[in-house]
Amino acid sequence: MTIQATRGIPTESRRDFVADKAMLNERVIKISRVSKVVKGGRHLSFNAIVVVGDGEGHVGIGMGKADAVPDAVRKGGVNARKNMITVPLKDSTIPHEITTVFGASSVMMRPAPPGTGVIAGGAVRAVVELVGIKDIVTKIRRSTNPVNCVKAAFNALAMLQDPEVVLAKRRQLAESTESSRRQERRPSRRR
Repeated sequence: MTIQATRGIPTESRRDFVADKAMLNERVIKISRVSKVVKGGRHLSFNAIVVVGDGEGHVGIGMGKADAVPDAVRKGGVNARKNMITVPLKDSTIPHEITTVFGASSVMMRPAPPGTGVIAGGAVRAVVELVGIKDIVTKIRRSTNPVNCVKAAFNALAMLQDPEVVLAKRRQLAESTESSRRQERRPSRRR
């Protein structure tokens, strides 16, 4: 089985998630003022990175750029709703440990026992809380650039798999290959 990736995210975890605005929480991670030097001087605009989630295993990230901050945040929210994914959760934590790298940022996520809480810093905390994870331990290594950290955390959540589902797929694959081997071993009766 091959998993085709779109921008580093497996297509299996992507989902057409039509969400009502009332049930989604939106959090602005960072707003940056950027300038472009043009003939008449400097043209100022704003970048905003936005995380959207429902607290029940759905999360999305998006970036927006506009001449005004509210427009940049609105565009980021629209892009985040387009990029929603479904994250497999195990009780109040994630099913297994995972480490991902995006740019110069490396994000490690580890499941934690109930009562631990969210041990995460800055940008990763927003992503994890909006997914609905209550107990997790995370660590950002190398660069702490919020944009790269959010994207690394998002990719990590997108790559999570439920161990029981993977085990069932492997059993099914093993049974199908075993039955095909049995058919090959049977001598063909030719006359």
